[in-house]
Amino acid sequence: MTRLSVEMLAADTVDPITSAGHAQLGIAVLVGIAVLVLLITKSKLHAFLSLTIGSLALGAVAGAPLDKVITSFSGGLGDTVAGVGVLIALGAILGKLLADSGGADQIVDTILAKASTRTMPWAMVLIAGIIGLPLFFEVGMVLMIPVVLLVAKRGNLSLMRIGIPALAGLSVMHGLVPPHPGPLAAIDAVHADLGVTLALGVLIAIPTAIIAGPVFSRVADRWVDVTPPDRLMPTRPSEDLERRPGFAATVGTVLLPVVLMLIKALVDIAVDDPENTTQRIADVIGNPLVALLAAVIVGMVTLGRAAGFTRDRIATTVETSLAPIAGILLIVAAGGGFKQTLIDIGVGNMIMDISKEWNVSALLLAWLIAVAIRLATGSATVATISAAGLMGPLTADMSTTHVALLVLAIGAGSLFFSHVNDAGFWLVKEYFGMSVGQTVRTWSVMETIISVVALGFVLLLSLVI
Repeated sequence: MTRLSVEMLAADTVDPITSAGHAQLGIAVLVGIAVLVLLITKSKLHAFLSLTIGSLALGAVAGAPLDKVITSFSGGLGDTVAGVGVLIALGAILGKLLADSGGADQIVDTILAKASTRTMPWAMVLIAGIIGLPLFFEVGMVLMIPVVLLVAKRGNLSLMRIGIPALAGLSVMHGLVPPHPGPLAAIDAVHADLGVTLALGVLIAIPTAIIAGPVFSRVADRWVDVTPPDRLMPTRPSEDLERRPGFAATVGTVLLPVVLMLIKALVDIAVDDPENTTQRIADVIGNPLVALLAAVIVGMVTLGRAAGFTRDRIATTVETSLAPIAGILLIVAAGGGFKQTLIDIGVGNMIMDISKEWNVSALLLAWLIAVAIRLATGSATVATISAAGLMGPLTADMSTTHVALLVLAIGAGSLFFSHVNDAGFWLVKEYFGMSVGQTVRTWSVMETIISVVALGFVLLLSLVI
């Protein structure tokens, strides 16, 4: 079900911690989000602190006792860490093994060796999509940029024709496909099925990346013509290694958690019997924690040992992979606290009450909320978590597939029009040697295309499944 209607009113029956009316709750939401936006954009305060303060402001304006607001925030923070924190950590370890062992470079070199000038944009979006599965966007970009610059220079190819497909592949994976933090947090917030969300996310991600990547790159190439200076030509991560993992082993390791989670989703659909032995086994091996843990353990051999890493070197790689995600983990956790505060003060019930007569798609509403927060804060993760918190109570009567589509609609909205308040905007600008205007005409437009096209596919799928 995708309509906000009377049928959706069987949401979580949690007594609100405040007796505020709809008007006061609406003002509280606006104030809480405004405080969050101003602290992030104007005061340049870290998103973790901004979300914490925003949650307190939200509860205070709603008239809730502050001790209960603190309890709600702390509970949401803890539940979110328990739900997605370990998965984010495991994803970071796998990504670090992939980068440090030279596995990422092996994927790149193998595919590029078989690509012609005509097929190079398609090769770049394929590479970015594979590498982007286990890696955070910023890490994937740092890995891909040297490849983009080197291919463009040595092949005398347009930077836009090579770079836009690579960026599109990374961004689509970041916004739509778990185990990235945003989709994971949204799945946890609305209690979506991870396997179904993953399957539908990949299904939507492929055509979206093609349209925003190789197809749009033709237009971007006509709009912007830049040649990055030589000083921006970084070294590749694996140049100091004596050997690298094999291509098949590397791709197999990267795709292992995806395959295990998809197997679980398919078995759940085919068997649909919690007591069936096959389904119980599939539920275990397809559990995201088990799937990612298996990939990490396998990766220590297929990536680490294959690159000649000693046990101490592997241990160091694992250790150093965790420090950079501390900020991301805290932001996601605080976002969970903000989400729980929204629920506990009764915002979910308010939205359901005032939307009984609305004839608007819940998927479209979720996308619009994510777009608004994305434009205001510049953070895809904050937009995803906040929108999921607001939409969570509306999923009570939705089918499993439509809850998954709701997650994807939120993820699509969180990517809309990256601009000057987004760190990714400046990363692309500096690496590609573009002006602000050129970055808007390429990167920002590409992000908008991803957001709108992905929403279109989400709405289309909602009509047929």
